[in-house]
Amino acid sequence: MNSKMIILKTDEEIEFMREANRLVGMTLGELSKHIKPGITTLELDRIAEEFIRDHGAIPTFLGYGGFPNSICTSVNDHIVHGIPNNIPLKDGDIISVDCGTKLRGFCGDSAYTFCVGEVDEKVKDLLRVTKESLYKGIESAKAEGRIGDIGSTIQEYCEKRGYSVVRELVGHGIGREMHEAPEVPNYGRRGTGPKISNGMCIAIEPMINMGGKKVVFESDGWTVRTKDRKPSAHFEHTIAIRNGKADILSTFEFIKETN
Repeated sequence: MNSKMIILKTDEEIEFMREANRLVGMTLGELSKHIKPGITTLELDRIAEEFIRDHGAIPTFLGYGGFPNSICTSVNDHIVHGIPNNIPLKDGDIISVDCGTKLRGFCGDSAYTFCVGEVDEKVKDLLRVTKESLYKGIESAKAEGRIGDIGSTIQEYCEKRGYSVVRELVGHGIGREMHEAPEVPNYGRRGTGPKISNGMCIAIEPMINMGGKKVVFESDGWTVRTKDRKPSAHFEHTIAIRNGKADILSTFEFIKETN
């Protein structure tokens, strides 16, 4: 099979994906109870893995391409793919937690950037705009449209507010595999890219920087951070295109807002 082929899902498959994605949302909700100054990201990783396995699923990130943990934990200027460690979170930090599950043969994938204790208002604004841009991007995902419509919407929304969009990392198709075609950039031009069709399932995940868009890939082979060391935010939902528009399969409803 051509690895670039977009695999459209049946209604039944989409419901299986909804279950996997709901579990991701529940896992993020469980973690939200523990995210406070003093906890380490390795402790969060342990909580997540146990929670996922207790619900009959497997953490898809664990071992993926050699990744050593069940969640990605990216703090402050780290954009994505941060490896959990023993450094305690501090008051004023932000942390993106990216989580994936596989349940009954289908994958779920979602991410949320949390505040740790009292966070600077300017940083909270970055989080708010990034999260809003995710929902704007989702609204623009319509059958007969193009993938470029999503990225263009996110890019315009964030750049108008003075933020920059990461170019090197993108959203993706999802289904039986965590990463499928097509790639879903958070920038671009309307009317370009693959056509959006009913049955398409994609993960949309804006990665938005407070400073410039340039990134650095750290020597651990995973962590990506901002070149200027300014904060970055990351939010992600998995969606399916049904009846011409986006149906959000993942959920933030379980996350307890700490601020």
